[in-house]
Amino acid sequence: MKQAAASKRKKMGLLLFLMILQCAINNVNTYSVSNPNVVLLIADDLGIGDLGCYGNKTLRTPNIDRLAKEGVTLTQHLAASPLCTPSRAAFLTGRYPIRSGMAAFSRVGVFLFSASSGGLPSEEITFSKLLKQRGYATALIGKWHLGMNCESNNDFCHHPLSHGFDYFYGLTVTNLRDCKPGQGSVFLKGVQRNHNAPFLLVLSYLHVHTALYASKMFRGKSRHGLYGDAVEEMDWSVGQILDVLENYNLSNRSLVYFSSDQGAHIEEISSSGEVHGGCNGIYKGGKSTNWEGGIRVPGLLRWPGVIQAGTYVDDPTSNMDIFPTIVKLAGAQLPYDRIIDGHDLMPLLQGKVMRSKHEFLFHYCNAYLNAVRWHPGNSESVWKVFFFTPNFTPEDSNGCYDSHVCFCYGGFITHHDPPLLFDLSRDPEEKVPLTPETETRFYEILSVIQRAVDNHTRSLQVVSDQLSWNNLVWKPWLQLCCSSFFQFCYCDYDSENSLSEVASGRSFLC
Repeated sequence: MKQAAASKRKKMGLLLFLMILQCAINNVNTYSVSNPNVVLLIADDLGIGDLGCYGNKTLRTPNIDRLAKEGVTLTQHLAASPLCTPSRAAFLTGRYPIRSGMAAFSRVGVFLFSASSGGLPSEEITFSKLLKQRGYATALIGKWHLGMNCESNNDFCHHPLSHGFDYFYGLTVTNLRDCKPGQGSVFLKGVQRNHNAPFLLVLSYLHVHTALYASKMFRGKSRHGLYGDAVEEMDWSVGQILDVLENYNLSNRSLVYFSSDQGAHIEEISSSGEVHGGCNGIYKGGKSTNWEGGIRVPGLLRWPGVIQAGTYVDDPTSNMDIFPTIVKLAGAQLPYDRIIDGHDLMPLLQGKVMRSKHEFLFHYCNAYLNAVRWHPGNSESVWKVFFFTPNFTPEDSNGCYDSHVCFCYGGFITHHDPPLLFDLSRDPEEKVPLTPETETRFYEILSVIQRAVDNHTRSLQVVSDQLSWNNLVWKPWLQLCCSSFFQFCYCDYDSENSLSEVASGRSFLC
């Protein structure tokens, strides 16, 4: 009975989403190709090796694969961080999370409670803010994970509605069970009303973050247990969205992007011993590491008639690139008072240029510069150096296999002097570090990268640490409680008319 009720509520959630999208569509009149609808689909903890278009032969992902067939596949698309909170901050702002204070110096690199005081600072400029200023109707469905309140449980200083979204329906944290929303008033503020405008939709899936969920139609149907079931259900959801765009003749007017916030969590094992993490293909490591498996993510973009179908881009790109790409397409101005680390993807996507503007990309483990990627303009090589690496061997009691997440300092890491050096063009699996004996330019490469690090470091400004212990700790006065006695807060799983299923992570809006 409970599964049937959960399935019914899940279908109601999907119906609500489709109604919202249809409402926006019905109020869109004609506009130029330079002012497209934007649909951004972000999976959670999905591995690059989980999709057919990236080589998976056993999971069925025909709808996501359709995006690749009808658009551009980025083969070296990178998350700006291997963890949810900083990666999502970078995605929304086009900036390394260290610039906004969304990279932790402490052991914990993400928000764990809705009743924490940290979050994406109000002075940060998101693409949703800029598109809203240009008349876009803006909505976020699903996971936020970038904070909620600052000083009271209703100031909403970090809430999506304070960062440029007209409408939000979903979770402010992730699949954690620490909150019961109050009658939906927090999550159902600002429903889209008659907008004579294009729309921005960010569908931020809870799939396939644990706790895993798959409805009756998909449970037990894949060849990879509950994780595979969840992947295939998410793929079905993508198909529903593409069908809506097609049915309303909006495919040619809409830029669709699909990605994941970081790589699969390969160490995720259920209490019964079932693997609840995904596949990162040939790439080493996973979530919380800057090995390729932790940061190389799917990157698919489709815009029929504007982007050539079935093409590939092999140069390094970043999830930070979405910010300048869609801001320019909307006719908005990029902020001039801050550094934007992303670059406009359209010249690459349309084949007008063959090289990415990312000569260097900096990979942070929380707030610590962990690795650097260098793609010289006159070379096919992609050099990557590690200044330290996490200890994640199974026999190491301090390693990731013991703690289920890699940490970034002290006894949890190994420093390298000289740094480890790889050429990803020859060794994408990062198997064999180069040495002065195997690479004649070894010290020259390290010297160039060090100069880039120095320049990058000088560009950083001191900002408030949003993930400090003080900002991370649970604060009872910020809790969205179901009673006046905060110690007795609970989630009401039986209420058909509340969003408790959403807040608890038991119901997925996809």
